[in-house]
Order: sequence, then structure tokens, then C-alpha cells
Amino acid sequence: MGSFPGLSFLNRLRAPGAAGTRPRSGLRLPTVSLPTIGRHHRPISEWVLHAPQTLRALVRADEIWLVVLAAVLGLFAGLCVTAMTNATQAMHRVLFNLGPYERLSGQVDIAGWRAIVMPTVGGLLMGLVGLALVRWWPRRPVDPIEANALYGGRMSLNDSLILVGQTMLSNGCGASVGLEAGYAQIGSALASRIGRSFRVRRADLRVLVGCGAAAAIAAAFNAPLTGAFYAFELVIGTYSLATMAPVMVSAITAVSVVRMLIPDEYGFDIRVPIAIEPTAYLPILALGMICALGGIAIMRGVTLTEEIFRRSSVPTWARPAIGGLFVGLLALITPQVLSSGHAALQVGLDAPYSLQHIALLIVLKAIASAVSIGVGFRGGLFFASLFLGALLGKLFAACLAMVTASTAVPPVVCAIVGMSGLAVAVVGGPLTMAFLALESTGSLPMTAAVMAASVVSALTVRRTFGYSFATWRFHLRGEAIRSAVDIGWMRNLTVGRMMRREVRTVRLDTALSAFRRDFPLGATARVVVVDEANRYSGIVLLAEAHAVDSKAENLADLLHHQTDVLLPQMTIKDAVAMFEQAESDALAVVDGRDTRRVIGLLTEQYALRRYSEELDRRRRELSGE
Repeated sequence: MGSFPGLSFLNRLRAPGAAGTRPRSGLRLPTVSLPTIGRHHRPISEWVLHAPQTLRALVRADEIWLVVLAAVLGLFAGLCVTAMTNATQAMHRVLFNLGPYERLSGQVDIAGWRAIVMPTVGGLLMGLVGLALVRWWPRRPVDPIEANALYGGRMSLNDSLILVGQTMLSNGCGASVGLEAGYAQIGSALASRIGRSFRVRRADLRVLVGCGAAAAIAAAFNAPLTGAFYAFELVIGTYSLATMAPVMVSAITAVSVVRMLIPDEYGFDIRVPIAIEPTAYLPILALGMICALGGIAIMRGVTLTEEIFRRSSVPTWARPAIGGLFVGLLALITPQVLSSGHAALQVGLDAPYSLQHIALLIVLKAIASAVSIGVGFRGGLFFASLFLGALLGKLFAACLAMVTASTAVPPVVCAIVGMSGLAVAVVGGPLTMAFLALESTGSLPMTAAVMAASVVSALTVRRTFGYSFATWRFHLRGEAIRSAVDIGWMRNLTVGRMMRREVRTVRLDTALSAFRRDFPLGATARVVVVDEANRYSGIVLLAEAHAVDSKAENLADLLHHQTDVLLPQMTIKDAVAMFEQAESDALAVVDGRDTRRVIGLLTEQYALRRYSEELDRRRRELSGE
């Protein structure tokens, strides 16, 4: 009778030159056999059979459907954040005997034996789980930043689920870590898995991973703009109009889901001044610099803790238990060092703490967070950095009042500025923290002050340290990652893929006259020379071999680059560095440094051209062209 209802749009897409359609540049749509309605057909069963293929074609054909997919990701991310939050809160209530509406870090006092036993037992479980994973699942999970920087957005959902379980166990037993890393991990992993099931392009998969992270962070903080710019700055690595729609839609969808399920769970009740005096900006900028130094100290503290335990004789599986015991002992002084510090942040913004109490809280929370991460608990420092920054801001305001005897900068302003400044130093993303301040306070003057301090903090860290916490961890593993900008294509662009396999070779014992006869001028620019065992010996330039004033008696006198060779697994970056070192415009490719069998030839001109083409392609992807 006719085409299947509702699928005429796809038929128009496939029709060449169809009016009203504007497929992506260079797009070749797959052929999709669409079910029809007729007397001898079963349209429902055929539609179900072809539905996955049809949906994949729609997502690849039109950016609108990519936005729809981002909304679905936001729904799943909101549900995951809600489930993780409720599960960890239930663990806190059971393990620490809390009331139905009480939060662990907001407690004034808890039973001493619970404060010590629960983190210690939780650490022991973490160690045993880690021991089992090393034996039966020896794979390291890839986080969203690393996935987008190196692997084109590919993440393992199974690895991520294990990481999420470890994060929930760490936070649930009271370790001084947050759930934000687990939120972003599960959101991004789901996005990667769904994106790969739809077979989206590499650039689109990276955007979807950013959508998953944006949705998770937005749901965690009840702040869609914060989540979106977390994705732009930290996970995708850039902002463009092409990525704006899917990221924002996923963040808004996730926040809507969380607000429906747990409407009173998130958000701060912060009262800030209507305006901020211009004279207050100088101390605000100074506070941003202090926060940067504090963030560097925390990151160094994590590394120092890891180094101390690495040099000790304590087995790896026992380290989390020792760390949990240490955190429990600190919790005897104040329970605010436990967990992420969400409730402690709300209390700390309003409570009139003394100068000594604020300083003590900063030291204890910083030590607890550094020890928790350093001994092997899973989790993030996002919320810990917010709590520590707020305390640092209040300490700065108290010291400033003692020095100037004035209240030009109210303590709440310093607390919010410090909260954002320290989070920028540890997590990165000045715009992310500026929008968090805007969505938390609703004050544009406050947002401007936060933005100024965040920029100072980011610049200070960049100039003195060079890394955020996430990229610092990559640096310690030997990865050259400074952001989530896609550099994985460099690893895929190897010498083995670029080299020319048809290479003319000659034996080293060939007479020079025979060489000149077999390789006349103009035949080629260079010839690769091999020895009697067919191993690489060097390169001979034809111009030198045919030179009239040449005093060479054999090929050995004309050899160049006897030790300068390329290997097929070298990346484009390694190849260019080798060309510069050898001062050559072409090098032979051998199968190994020991065997030295010639398998190809690569010229510097071709390598640089391929590098330039790939750079231009990535630039167009980043700009949304």
C-alpha cells in the first residue's frame, strides 16, 4: 500500500537531492529496509526487527536525534545519582546510627566506637575487594577525562560499575571522599555504552560522554549550568555551539529527575550581600591566590601519603584499613571530617566558628581527605575542596578583620569565594565554579567576585604546579594529558600506518659501479642499504653516489643514518622528534631494534602533512564545523 507511517522522514533523508533535507557534510546514509503495510506483510514485527537499525540511522543522520539521545542519558544519569545518594545515606544511617534526615558530616557528635570501627572495617573491605580485583579483574578503569583525551570516548561499563561500587563503599563507611567521581563515572560510562550501541562517530561519542558527566554533576549539585560547564571545561575540553544543545539538555533532564525524586535533598540556603564594594576585590584576588596554594598542598599531600605507604612494608590490601583507622581517630575530634562534607559545608557557612576552630577543621579535613585518597579509598575531592575552601575563606575573613578592623569583605563572601577558588585549584574549571556560585546564590555581583578569584586561582596553579588533581594523577602514571582535548588520534597515527612499504634496497657489498648502473640519477632520491643478513645498514643518497668529485670507493663510504631508524609502533610525535634529531628528511622503518629488518620508509614531508591534516580535522570538530 505505502510506506510505513512515521518513517517517511528517513525515506526523504535517503533520497538524493530530497528537498527540505540537510544531511551532514559528506554523509552517506546507510540503506535501511523499511517495513510496509500490506495484505501479506506483518508491519509490527518488521518494524520491531528494523527498529535498532532505523534508530542508529536517525542518530547518525540528524543532530536533533543526538539531542534526544542526550536527554535519555540525562534521565538515566539522574536515576543513577538518586540511587547512589539514597544507598550511601542508608549506609550512613545504619553504620553511624543517624536519624532519617540527618547527614553524617553535619553531626556534632557520634559514638566513638562507631567513628573508629566503621571506617576501619570499610577500609579492610576495600583492601580485600582490591586484592580480589587484582587477581580476577586486573583492569584499570578509565575515567571520562582520560577516555575523551586518549580513547575517543570509549569506556568500559563493567569497569565503571566496579569503580562506582568502591566509591559507594568508601563514602558509606565514612572515608573523607565524595561521590562526585562516581557520579561522573557512571554517567559517562552509560553514555559511552549507549553511544557505541548507536555506532556514533568518534566526535559524537566524546560529546555524549560529556553529556553523561554533565548530567551527573548537574544532578549532584542541583545546578544544570554547573554540570554543563563541568563537561565543557573538564570532559569535552572545549565549548562550541554544536555541543551546547546536547550537553544542556542532558543536564536539565537529570536535574529535573532528581528534583522530582528527592526535591529537598540538594541546594544551599545562602544569603549574600546585594552588592560588593570595589575595594573588596583586592583581598578577594589575594584569597584566590591563597586557595591555589592550598589546593596544591592538598594534591601534594595525596601524593606524599601514597609515597609513604609505598615505601613502607604495609601490604596494599591493608593500607585502606590503616587509613580508615586514622580517619576514625580524627573523627573523634570532629565528625565533620567524615564523608564528603556536604552537610558540614552548609553548617560551616552559617556557624560562627572561632578562629582556632576553623583552623583546626581545615587541618583535620585536609589530612583526612589526603589520607583517604592516598591509602586507596575511591572517590573524589570535589566536595571536600568546596568545604575546605569555605573554611579557608572564613579564616581569611577573620584574619582580615583583625588586621583592618573593618568588615569590607563579609565572611560569607569570603567563604563562597574560597569555596570556588580552592575547587578550581583542585578540580579545575573556573567557569564551572562561577556558575555554581550563581546557581547557589542567585547573585550576579557574587558571581563576578567568584569569577575573578577563580581566574587568579587557575592561573596560579597553572604557573606554579601545572595540573589539576585529575591531570596530576595522569602525570604520575606517565600520561601526557593536560586536559580532555582529544590527543588519542596521535597514538593511532603511527609510523606503521603512514610508512611506504614498497622500498628499494641494495646489498652493502654491491660494487659502486653496479649501484650507479642499477640506480641512475632521477630514479629515486635515496636507496636503503642492507647487509648480507638482510639487516638495515643505512641510506645512500643518489646525488652523492653519482657526484663527479666523489672519492667513495664502495657503498659503505656513502652510508647515512646507520643508527637512526623508525619503529612501526612509534607515534607521529615520536617520528617528528626522530626526524629532527637525525636531521634527515626520510628514515627507514625496521621491525625491531634487534632484528633491524627493513619494512618501510617514511619521509618527514608526508608525516608533517598527515599531522597537519589531522590537526585541521580536530580543529573543525572542536569548532563544530
